[in-house]
Amino acid sequence: MISFKQVRKRYPSGYEALSNVSFEIATGEMAFLTGHSGAGKSTLLKLVAGIERPNSGSVLVSGQNVGVLKPAALPFLRRNLGIVFQDHKLLFDRNVFDNVLLPLQIGGFEHRESAKRVRAALDKVGLLKREKANPIALSGGEQQRLCIARAIVNRPTILLADEPTGNLDADYAQDIMEIFKSFHQVGVTLLISTHDAGVLRNHDKVRVLNLKQGVLQLNEAGVA
Repeated sequence: MISFKQVRKRYPSGYEALSNVSFEIATGEMAFLTGHSGAGKSTLLKLVAGIERPNSGSVLVSGQNVGVLKPAALPFLRRNLGIVFQDHKLLFDRNVFDNVLLPLQIGGFEHRESAKRVRAALDKVGLLKREKANPIALSGGEQQRLCIARAIVNRPTILLADEPTGNLDADYAQDIMEIFKSFHQVGVTLLISTHDAGVLRNHDKVRVLNLKQGVLQLNEAGVA
């Protein structure tokens, strides 16, 4: 489902964010990407989504080499991706419903089907009763739930989340992780970056990929 082979990413400034990173995540797998701030976690997620491109190596997502896709092909790739950004990227001039609706409008979905999908997504994250609220009126945890609803409204097969619990207290963080766990249980492939070891305590059977200064660390068995 997601495969990195000897991936290197260097920015124009000269900063090397990733160095010879290789790993595979199977369909339906739930994996955590860990490491300190600046370790390369966000860059890795952006490579999966085609937001950034590698300098060398290959990034395969559902069999497609993302690094060589033409710009016109990227929207088709992203139809199967849900992305929860670290900085939310909410539209504060639109209400909760319209924030979640936006990806469907871009995708050209029919209005009745779009409304049905939006309300299903909001119900999944517990925000159905807040659909007319403005994002500024939501708590930090509710804003994160809104981001998740927007990411899943397209019913993606892969969900990427960049530090989804980074600014939340322990209770809200646990709620968010339970939402992700429910997606995993229905077969969605998840890759979640975090520097918070606490979110891993109840996920002892999932894959953990640890980055250190752009290099993927190996476990005792020599596997990333």
